[in-house]
Amino acid sequence: MELMTIATIAALSPLAGAALAGLLGWKLGRAFAHTVTIASVAISLVASLVLLKEVAAGHSFSGALYTWLAGEGWSIHVGFLVDRLTAVMMVVVTFVSLMVHVYTIGYMADDPGYQRFFAYISLFTFSMLMLVMADNFLQLFFGWEAVGLVSYLLIGFWFRRPSAIYANLKAFLVNRVGDFGFLLGIGFVFAHFGTLQYADVFVKAPALAYTGIELIPGQSWALGTVICVALFVGAMGKSAQFPLHVWLPDSMEGPTPISALIHAATMVTAGIFMVARMSPLFELSQAALSFVIVIGAITAFFMALVAIVQVDIKRVVAYSTLSQLGYMTMALGAAAYPVAIFHLMTHAFFKAVLFLGAGSVIIALHHEQDMRKMGGLRKYMPWTYATVLVGALANAGLPPFSGFFSKDSIIEALHLSQTPGAGLAYALALAGVFVGAFYSFRLVFFAFHGSERFVSHDDHGHGHEAHGHDDHAHGGKPHESPWVVTVPLVLLAIPSAVIGWIAIEPMLYGGWFGQSIAPSATMKEMAKHFHGAGAMALHALGTLPFWLALGGAGLAGYLYLARPDLPALVKAKSGVLATILERKYGFDEFNDWFFAGGARALGGGLWKWGDRTIIDGIMVDGTAKLIGWFAGAARRLQTGYIYHYAFTMIIGVFVLLGLWITVPRFAELLSRLT
Repeated sequence: MELMTIATIAALSPLAGAALAGLLGWKLGRAFAHTVTIASVAISLVASLVLLKEVAAGHSFSGALYTWLAGEGWSIHVGFLVDRLTAVMMVVVTFVSLMVHVYTIGYMADDPGYQRFFAYISLFTFSMLMLVMADNFLQLFFGWEAVGLVSYLLIGFWFRRPSAIYANLKAFLVNRVGDFGFLLGIGFVFAHFGTLQYADVFVKAPALAYTGIELIPGQSWALGTVICVALFVGAMGKSAQFPLHVWLPDSMEGPTPISALIHAATMVTAGIFMVARMSPLFELSQAALSFVIVIGAITAFFMALVAIVQVDIKRVVAYSTLSQLGYMTMALGAAAYPVAIFHLMTHAFFKAVLFLGAGSVIIALHHEQDMRKMGGLRKYMPWTYATVLVGALANAGLPPFSGFFSKDSIIEALHLSQTPGAGLAYALALAGVFVGAFYSFRLVFFAFHGSERFVSHDDHGHGHEAHGHDDHAHGGKPHESPWVVTVPLVLLAIPSAVIGWIAIEPMLYGGWFGQSIAPSATMKEMAKHFHGAGAMALHALGTLPFWLALGGAGLAGYLYLARPDLPALVKAKSGVLATILERKYGFDEFNDWFFAGGARALGGGLWKWGDRTIIDGIMVDGTAKLIGWFAGAARRLQTGYIYHYAFTMIIGVFVLLGLWITVPRFAELLSRLT
């Protein structure tokens, strides 16, 4: 079969599944909805694996399906670029999506929006595939906005909850800020390069990157830097980088499968993928790379700190995602683009495990998310516990789990990078290793070990999160989730444990990405220090990151197992520091006061002074009053007496005579003066 046909099947199958589930699911039932969408995503996964095999054999291709727009000297196509970077992303997206689809059968079993949910997640998969398979900027932007739209629908899936509506609106608005920068970047590309095709832009970039442009009169900027920074602003919104990170924790209002799909492997990694795809442009601007690395460092460390004070199990994992996205961004800023994609891949598996494992716990406790009401779940949920433990070990970066290989590679890249700001990033990355291990094992020990703090529930089904059912009055203990929940957990835990061993050498040092990612000095320097996955794991036992991770895990064990009374005491002694972390540095308060409050104040002012005073008061009511006054004055002249009208006529004659005499003389005098 032709490769373009396989690519088309991979992209359009989830769209077909979404259409069938959305249009016919209400009539043909739940089984039809989940069967057709799971089948469509499975077909897409198989097609993606076929394409991965083909590109591994050197058969990368780019081709157009049809012409979308055309003008004098330019045209924009809908087409696919399938190279090694695309193929890796396609397999990761479709595999995680398939696991989430299967998991959803158990998690959303009692939800009345079951068919709608499957239609949404299948549509989301299609949107993400269109994003990663695009061969031009406009199609990339289409996929970019499509995932934003579907994420809005998914975060606000339980639309009767005010908190869910607030969260999806917040996500939508914050992403529009980033997308404005992204669209500006695309506009600069088209204005100066005359094309939106990746290949053409990359060929022309070296000659045009250092062209000076004046955004501010008298201040010249390099075109390449302006384009890269504008594009990265888009990535800051989509990949939740400081200060556009505020939407992601609130998006936990959506159902847990969405937390895994959006925040593990797909939407939030779109920005990371985009910068890696644009690596030929970023390699031409050290200033842009410096901006990227500093933003990533701030996000990685300071968001990890917030995770240590969260008590909602999903929010702990959400802030962990923010921190890990910061690590990927630092790798991009260090010009270690393959390392960023490698961490994107490993993170997709172990973060999906953590999110879906948290969802399994939430199911067992009838949608209780507060870790203070958990504890001792290890003996009731052995499969969930084992998979979450694997995810936590990988997230903490402990060898030999997959997160170790990718996170240690990022730290090594930062150490060797010549990008300005790499020293700061390296220090914050090391500190983040300790904090990351601490919050990862805090979750494990808090939820699964120690005394049982949960309230016993009945043995009913699941899916009450949307409706607030209260089943606390009945007896019964938590129990392991059904197979449709545990099987995806196990299948995701396996690559979380082993994919690092398998993939690190070909992806980072074996030339896997070929021409799809620009070569860099950082990667060449890293290759000199790599001697195999096994040697890397053994060497790590004597390095600072390993002992920092071990120290973080040990501290979590001491505080939450040996001395569970200490965390409350530490919090009390921390004072203002604990308050700052609990308030998430005040970003939400500031945004509500400055942006939301400012918008409300501006709107109120425009309504009060613009609409009510000027438009209604002066233009509408004022005009009516003026006409009323004029009509009243005119009425006084209409007395009905003939001598009044005669008197008026005489006055009019005198006025006309006066004008006839004086106006010409006035004009003559004016002409003399001029």
